[in-house]
Amino acid sequence: MIRAMVLRALVLTAFAAGLTPVTCLGENSNRLPTKATKELPPELLSLLRQKKMPKYSPIVVRLFKEEAELEVWKEDTTGRFQILKIYPICRWSGDLGPKLQEGDRQAPEGFYTITPELMNPNSDFYLAINVGYPNSFDKANKRDGSLLMIHGDCSSSGCYAMTDEQISEIYSLARDSFLGGRPSFQVQAYPFRLTPANLARHRNNPNLAFWKMLKIGNDHFETTHLEPKVDVCNRLYVFDAQAPPNSPNPLVFNPTDKCPAFVVNPKIARRALEKKRTDELEYAQLLKDNVPASPIYSGLDGGMNKAFLAQFPGRVTLAKVLPYASYLPQLPPIPWVDNDGSLTSKWFGTSFSKPIVCDLARASFPSSVLVGHQC
Repeated sequence: MIRAMVLRALVLTAFAAGLTPVTCLGENSNRLPTKATKELPPELLSLLRQKKMPKYSPIVVRLFKEEAELEVWKEDTTGRFQILKIYPICRWSGDLGPKLQEGDRQAPEGFYTITPELMNPNSDFYLAINVGYPNSFDKANKRDGSLLMIHGDCSSSGCYAMTDEQISEIYSLARDSFLGGRPSFQVQAYPFRLTPANLARHRNNPNLAFWKMLKIGNDHFETTHLEPKVDVCNRLYVFDAQAPPNSPNPLVFNPTDKCPAFVVNPKIARRALEKKRTDELEYAQLLKDNVPASPIYSGLDGGMNKAFLAQFPGRVTLAKVLPYASYLPQLPPIPWVDNDGSLTSKWFGTSFSKPIVCDLARASFPSSVLVGHQC
């Protein structure tokens, strides 16, 4: 806490003097570039005051592929997280579903812990936040890959790409949460908002069981507005676990071993169970009504929020990595539209330009970590 207070004082002093601080998030000795020390814009500072969110309070970031949106939640003066701002995602790659291996172009899905060392102020993609893939769940399930980012420049090969202006705000919010004394913040990455309607549409997807597991953590967060405690055992995510009453030993989780005896925090479990029951009833009714099912694969390499279509035409291309391209070029992009009219072929049609290639020469990461960089 003292170290955090000293760092915060150094940064604030530097801002006041108009200088670049010498201490850096993600670097130990290099001076921070101006883009990494930039103050939040006045409009966002005003929004923080309006929502009673202290500038240096913790954040939670939530990513939704299908909707192509990034949410920043911030702790308010009551100690609970509230939505601060929703940013349209400029580009994500791959398809719905988790990242499995290096080079599959998949943007990861799951729960990730971001520490200051994962902040890259010197990225040539303007600014970058490494999501920390693979985490302990990914490793336990033998998934690999490296350097998966939330960054600027609106180009992606496995990353969540924003505009430079957007990542400037997101990076500053993350930086300020560290300066408030928190050692980390959580990123929750989802295929889509885990509503009964969306799960019913994607009921044929082979990732459905994985998504229903993620929904447990999602429901814990949405019903309490508290950051869920995440553990991994038996190659599964476990949320808000605590030792059983009168247990003589502390809980110890090993990602690949059998789960120890535990209970879920009862205050959290009660609310989450109520939501689960309500959602399951709605889901069952949707299946009974035989709502249309979405195709397993879209036939496209990722997506882009429709807010950017005119600004960045042709950036969403046909899928080109197995299994997402296993049936191409025999078939065109699959034409489907969900109930809210938000989708792929409706937005992008069948006209695509050449794919964006990730140029390693542009990435300003230390040479020791460039091997295998996928953007």
